[in-house]
Amino acid sequence: MEAWGCYRGPLERVLHAFKFKRHDFFADPLARLVEQMLRLRGDLDFDAVVPVPMHRAKVRRRGYNQAELLARALARRIGVRCEPALLTKTRDHDAQSKLARDARAANVRGAFLASGRVDSRRILLVDDVCTTGATIRAGAGELVRAGAARVAAAVVAKTE
Repeated sequence: MEAWGCYRGPLERVLHAFKFKRHDFFADPLARLVEQMLRLRGDLDFDAVVPVPMHRAKVRRRGYNQAELLARALARRIGVRCEPALLTKTRDHDAQSKLARDARAANVRGAFLASGRVDSRRILLVDDVCTTGATIRAGAGELVRAGAARVAAAVVAKTE
């Protein structure tokens, strides 16, 4: 899992506005940062970009999934299709940010379902922020179980 920056200071405030205040205009500039990181590492060999999904009830409450906005912008930038339907959230669970570090893995265990269309594909899983990595690991694990040839993850920021 690769992160462009650390989740603190101005980047934390920008991501918070992107995630909770409908500042969707941040999607493309944030995608540009992730794109630059991937290009510097020479890691652009993907068949699909997949956002970390939100449960449909949460999308209805919030109005959008910021990870999907980011993934769509990144996919356009790197010339790969964004395919949100390849990974879905099967249950609406407690927000990871509200849980203790050690409870997060259990909270997302079994929460994702991958489409059979991931078989033998190289997937880039995208999210805005990574704290413990539990969500990314759970989503990536489900994609691998469904037959993905490769799963890499990229986020804008990671906590220290």
